[in-house]
Amino acid sequence: MTLAMITGEPLCALMEVDAGRVMPPIIRPSNHPFPFLLHLEWVLLGVAVVSELTPVPLPRHTVGPGVAIAALLLFGALGLRLPTQSPWLRTVHIAVQGCLILLASQAGLAGLRLFPFLYLILLIRSCLMLAMAGRIVVLCGSFLMFAGVLQVRLRLLAERLPFRVGRPLLPLLTGIQVNLIFLFGVLMVFVLFMVNALLAERQRREELRRANEKLRESAAQIEALAMAQERSRIARDIHDSLGHSLTALNIQLESAVKLWPGDAAKAHDFLLQAKQMGSTALEDVRRAVATMRSNPLQARSLSDAIAQLAQQLTEATGVTPQIKINAPSLPSYLQVSIYRMMQEALTNIARHAEATAVDISVQTIPADHGGGISVTIRDDGRGFFLDDNRTGFGLKGIRERAEGDGGRFQLISAPGEGCTIQVWLPQPPSAEDELLGR
Repeated sequence: MTLAMITGEPLCALMEVDAGRVMPPIIRPSNHPFPFLLHLEWVLLGVAVVSELTPVPLPRHTVGPGVAIAALLLFGALGLRLPTQSPWLRTVHIAVQGCLILLASQAGLAGLRLFPFLYLILLIRSCLMLAMAGRIVVLCGSFLMFAGVLQVRLRLLAERLPFRVGRPLLPLLTGIQVNLIFLFGVLMVFVLFMVNALLAERQRREELRRANEKLRESAAQIEALAMAQERSRIARDIHDSLGHSLTALNIQLESAVKLWPGDAAKAHDFLLQAKQMGSTALEDVRRAVATMRSNPLQARSLSDAIAQLAQQLTEATGVTPQIKINAPSLPSYLQVSIYRMMQEALTNIARHAEATAVDISVQTIPADHGGGISVTIRDDGRGFFLDDNRTGFGLKGIRERAEGDGGRFQLISAPGEGCTIQVWLPQPPSAEDELLGR
């Protein structure tokens, strides 16, 4: 059973929000939640009117079929406007329909009209207006009214028949009464379950529609977030590659300017290195535009790539880093991340640290010590207050890369005490572990 059936939510609530608008007051097949039920209602009303107009073998003792037909037409007109707001108005609406059914039955007394279809119509309408408890009340009330009307009809029929004919028919009429009441009860329960099933299906469709809307909204948000992350990644790649090359180029040019008056040969060497780095920066720009997602290691091992970064730092500052790498068999995405972090960290050291010693470490942590990969870059430079480094894009890029790979970033620094960057990255499972489901 769905939420609509458990909570007893009437269909009128769905009718009001359908397609984002309030349902028009006059019900038509085009706006009815279940058009075939409206067509069925009209057919049943037509059958009731036609049955009242057909000739009967017994003489009429009423004023004629006009009152019954008027009651039937008024009953049908009430179905064109179903109240959906006030509970009292809905209750009165249901009660008036019940009175019209009794009036039609009383006016068509001589024709022995039971009008069982009217009770079915009343039950269907109650499902569109009332909650589950109200539908059950209407079902029980309709069943009792039908049983009472049937009892009166059969008693009057027995009274109007000759005594010698009516007395032997009493057991037969009693059996007919019991069978009709039983069949009518089964039919009413079947109709109630059928309409409830329709309501449940409609509720599921409505929930699915709302879920699809939320999914579309979530997809749009995810797309916007992915675009923002992609822009941030591209910015980091440009900053890490092009920024590093331009920083090294600037350092070489500054050195050449300082050495030119006293040592032109050494300055010339710096200019040649600057020219080479300018070519490298130009190549970085082309690579960033054409193949932003390409592997910056260019088929080199992580050790060789970091060694080249260290050599560039030595050429720019004269400081030879101490390198310790023990992290074999890393996936390519982690190698690229570590390379970019190392590139940015060494660029910052070359530009700001004024260090005389640099230590670089990439180590695999044993599983019994927590596992993962430890990346450490430490210098003995001038350091800085952590609160004074809120806008540094390079360190921010290292943090974003670490957190993007599921790792952690820690920065330790103080004036005169150098700077230490520590990154922990989770160790990806090996192929054997993946096969074993570990």
